[in-house]
Amino acid sequence: MKGKITLLVCVAVLAFGIALFAGPHSINPFRMDGTEEEILLHVRLPRVFAAALIGIALGSSGAVLQGILRNPLADPYILGLSSGASLAASAGLILGIASFAVPLLAFFGAVVTGGIVGIMSMRRGGIWPERLLLAGIGLGFLFSALLMLLMSLSTDEGLRRAILWMFGDLSTAEWSTIPYGLFFITTGIVIALLRSRALNSLILGDDLAHSLGFSPQRERLILFVSVCLMTSSSVSMGGMIGFIGLLMPHIMRFLVGSNNALLIPCSALAGGSILMISDLLGRTVIAPTEIPSGIITTLIGAPYFLYLLKKRDILNE
Repeated sequence: MKGKITLLVCVAVLAFGIALFAGPHSINPFRMDGTEEEILLHVRLPRVFAAALIGIALGSSGAVLQGILRNPLADPYILGLSSGASLAASAGLILGIASFAVPLLAFFGAVVTGGIVGIMSMRRGGIWPERLLLAGIGLGFLFSALLMLLMSLSTDEGLRRAILWMFGDLSTAEWSTIPYGLFFITTGIVIALLRSRALNSLILGDDLAHSLGFSPQRERLILFVSVCLMTSSSVSMGGMIGFIGLLMPHIMRFLVGSNNALLIPCSALAGGSILMISDLLGRTVIAPTEIPSGIITTLIGAPYFLYLLKKRDILNE
């Protein structure tokens, strides 16, 4: 097991280095001129760092959410957080609000959506998985419809920026968004890891969780907060990036098992690695034109998901 975790860490470090120095213009870390140093410090590094953070957040929150809902098809975006964040951010872009405020708008939209979903899913003093799922799907459809309406009424440059942001575009990543993203994502992961034993018991059923001394409703609420923190931050930093939160936990279960004390950090490492590489592919495949990272992750993730469906009955895992 230690060997597998060490391998994941090495892959993540290697992916970070490749994504940082490779690209349409490769940079030799031992021979850099002033222009290359400027590109590395102010363009590449914040972009790669943001990709790593977003992938970490989506991978770990996917593992947590699948445990909360006891549903292997659960995805962080199923809670409607992405739709709420997209609506707020796209409104800001279309209305011409300064770029630095867009991530804050997205984070605010995701947090508000998470609060509404949480309130709507409450019953008898706790969060119920079925209500959480239905509330997230319902609000997601509502906000998506409002977003489509807003975009259909817009004709300016803000519309193009909004579309790119929705597809998971990391080209606008900058240092100003990193600190709060790092804080909220780290906080969410720490909460999830501290409650990993409770999450393991929830997966096996509420009765067993009670017998082990955990309150299922209280634990779901705490874990839901951790998912909201991680997903809200990731969407606000890079837009909507799919399949990482859905597939990384599945892949890691094959390697490390279902113990969330290992599954959550391993899903985080795998998510960060795949998004850094996806972003690298997006900016190099048809350079100088860039493909949003969300499109690359979908092109990678969708075929693998179909492969999983063919190989095994994913619904009965």
